[in-house]
Amino acid sequence: MFKTRKTLGVRIVLGIVVGLLGGSMLFYLIPGQGATDVAAADVVARIGGQNITITEVRQQLSRIAQNGVIPPALEPLYIRQVLNELIFQKELALAAQELGIQVSDRERADRIRQLIPTAFVGGNFVGNEQYAAQVLERANMGVPEFEYLVGQGLIEEKFRGLVTDGITVTPQEIEQEFRRRNDKIKLSYVVIRPEDLEDKINPRDADLSAYFEKNKTRYNVPERRTVRYALLDMDQLRSRISVSDGEIRSYYNERLNNYKIEDRARVSHILFKTMGKTDAEIEEIRKKAEDVLKRAKGGANFGDLARQYSEDTTSDKGGDLDWIVRGQTVPEFERMAFTLPNGTVSDLVKTQYGFHIIKVVDRQTARTQTLDEIRPQIVAALQQAKAEQQADTVSSQLAEEIRRAGRPPLEDLANKFNLTLGETQPLEAGQTILEVGNSPEIADTIFRLRVGDESAPIRTDRGYVVLLLKDIQASHPGAFEEVRDRVLADYRRDKAIEHAKTQAEELARRAKSGEDLDRGARTLGLTAQASELVARGDSLPDIGSVAQVQAAFKLSERQVGDPVPVGSNWMVYRLLQHQPPDLNMLPADRDSISQGLLQQKREVAFDAFRSALDARMKQEGKLQINSDNLRLLSPSGTPIL
Repeated sequence: MFKTRKTLGVRIVLGIVVGLLGGSMLFYLIPGQGATDVAAADVVARIGGQNITITEVRQQLSRIAQNGVIPPALEPLYIRQVLNELIFQKELALAAQELGIQVSDRERADRIRQLIPTAFVGGNFVGNEQYAAQVLERANMGVPEFEYLVGQGLIEEKFRGLVTDGITVTPQEIEQEFRRRNDKIKLSYVVIRPEDLEDKINPRDADLSAYFEKNKTRYNVPERRTVRYALLDMDQLRSRISVSDGEIRSYYNERLNNYKIEDRARVSHILFKTMGKTDAEIEEIRKKAEDVLKRAKGGANFGDLARQYSEDTTSDKGGDLDWIVRGQTVPEFERMAFTLPNGTVSDLVKTQYGFHIIKVVDRQTARTQTLDEIRPQIVAALQQAKAEQQADTVSSQLAEEIRRAGRPPLEDLANKFNLTLGETQPLEAGQTILEVGNSPEIADTIFRLRVGDESAPIRTDRGYVVLLLKDIQASHPGAFEEVRDRVLADYRRDKAIEHAKTQAEELARRAKSGEDLDRGARTLGLTAQASELVARGDSLPDIGSVAQVQAAFKLSERQVGDPVPVGSNWMVYRLLQHQPPDLNMLPADRDSISQGLLQQKREVAFDAFRSALDARMKQEGKLQINSDNLRLLSPSGTPIL
């Protein structure tokens, strides 16, 4: 409601904006996305005359990467998920066109008001310039694309309504889920970790040699390149820059408006959504909200309640909305946030989103920050600006020097421009040079250079760097001595996994024969631990979800289960206690269970709709895939679909 939504789960969201819109799907035709032949050089798929290009997929991957580096091993998964999303977007667009499903200008405008409430102050539009700046800040894109995506989110909501509105939950399903959630067990268990066994495995050279011969194809040595570099370090440059009091005061006075703090309140809230609900459902939600309200006013931890009950994206932060200003939220919410005393919890507040329980954490009146308050930030900003200006100048001079002199020695460049010299270890494709900072251009440049070639200055997050390729070690099958450390590590890992399984089977056999599990564990140098009473949805230390030992719920007390693989580890356990659910507690949980099951069934139904839509598009020939271009998307040539 107030911040960028972040969709969780296996499905990878298409950049920041798709997360903001809660998984919205493209519908209208973006300029430049018109139909061309599916065999075109950049086209990877075509749906009903609309193309998905390699460029489009890579742009979405780039957006995802802005929130964190995509691990190379997971890149094919990200590519596949992004491509699947883009295909579904176009399929949904075509289905909407066939059914005459549209979004009105009013619907789109209302949703924009919800997503960017600061674009309206006192009900008045702030103007195109401020609006565009707010869209860029929140969504990292321009207004046309943002408004386009807003419409697509509404289209998907309409489809979800068509698919899921008739779904219900039966009393029998609620009772079954209650039993599943509240059936509890207590275990004594032992975890056997292969990693704890690796150091105890000391193979002979003959064993390693035989292992290497059997797995030779795993030990190719990729091409490696050694690089010398000269770095213009921004940190060093900044540290040498002085800023005068006059510059600081001028900077402050010129930007005085930037240091004005509006009336603001720091609030937390718990949201119970009612959008799209029937009157009967809203009444049930209100009752649930009132019950939580009593607990909040009775002294229960507000953050814990928000994490448990809130349906807002801030639930994982205990409902914390941070600081809000007037005009940023809907009127009902704002009125409460700016009138409640600090530390007070509100009564239920009804807005267009649902029922809120609001807690005012702090409030500040409007004022202008003093120069002394923000002096450190101004000094840092001035130093950064001067450093950037100097770095840009030196970078241009460096580039000119390299063009003029051809291949000037790095030492000469370092002496002339006060650069830091260094040399890397042999680098494989995709490896970064930590000493010079991050830049996608560096890895590409290293593997384009010829031996002795120098690059132009490359900007990184550390400054500017000039690279010189020193030598190339060609890719080749690794000789045993060359990859001996890798062979030893792999041999130990594989043998440790085998030994862990063998130990688990031996421990379970002895426990089933009547030996005490604790004593048997100590014999093998292991330690048994006892759990508390846990349900299927709980976790066990060193194990994770209790759901991994489903069979334990069917055992008799004191009975030993079969060994269970838990990731690369193994678990051996004995059932100590089984506590069946108390059906007298069902009425108190009925509503929350019903809502959870309903949401699950709706998601299953929509996923089935999605699969059926995709199958129909393929059957009717409306979905075409360019297999050759699919291979171009994968860094390793691994099939994407």
